[in-house]
Amino acid sequence: MRVPFLNRPATVAVLRLQGAIGVAIRGGPALSDAALAPLLERAFKRRKPVAVALALNSPGGSPVQSSLIGARIRRLAEEYDIPVHAFVEDVAASGGYWLASAADFIWADDSSLLGSIGVISSGFGFAELIQRHGIERRVHTAGRSKSMLDPFRPETPEDIERVNRLLGPIHDAFKEQVRARRGARLPSDRDLFTGEIWTGREAVELGLADGIAHMVPKMRELYGKEVRFLTYGQRVPWFRRFGLSADDFIDSIEERAAFARFGAGRG
Repeated sequence: MRVPFLNRPATVAVLRLQGAIGVAIRGGPALSDAALAPLLERAFKRRKPVAVALALNSPGGSPVQSSLIGARIRRLAEEYDIPVHAFVEDVAASGGYWLASAADFIWADDSSLLGSIGVISSGFGFAELIQRHGIERRVHTAGRSKSMLDPFRPETPEDIERVNRLLGPIHDAFKEQVRARRGARLPSDRDLFTGEIWTGREAVELGLADGIAHMVPKMRELYGKEVRFLTYGQRVPWFRRFGLSADDFIDSIEERAAFARFGAGRG
């Protein structure tokens, strides 16, 4: 006979991290430190879980928000002495992999995509287009670098130099994070920081993941067949439950484009 509260099954807290990483600018949900902080706090504190499982599906996004979220996960894991398992679904790329690396163990599906350990800055140039149509661009700044990478004027060597100066330290921080978290599991004779992506099986062979596994069977294997799952997720604002607004449509397009970069489009 099971004695209530004394012999109950172990609990695994499940936190779903899905979508692009960044601060919501149109009121919708986003993977940001501010949005996830209360969920993470509850996941680690409530019912004293034996583990926290991250259901992860993200093409990346803001390097700062990736760092903040990852650091919060580590602080809570160490404060409460609870192991963290990341289960990669379709993709954990760029900032998505940064979040995965915050876990103690990374599990993936054979067809999951992991990696893209790099930094990107992209945009468009319309200088020739507006010239061709007789449009004059007028910009006045206080500070000669204020209009850096203005898409309506030709790109200059100085612009490129400034961008590379910004991208380099961010990339270094990403590499430092992965090396610190994966340690000796990474090969010493392979450069994994080129922005390349790998399938789940390849990621395991390269030390970027620990094995091929799905959440429920793996957690039951590790913590008992009767383990219970307590899921935490971001709430959808009530006014968004009644239809798709123009802002929702834009958000959806942007997120689909981010996933599509890795061949992991969402239906």
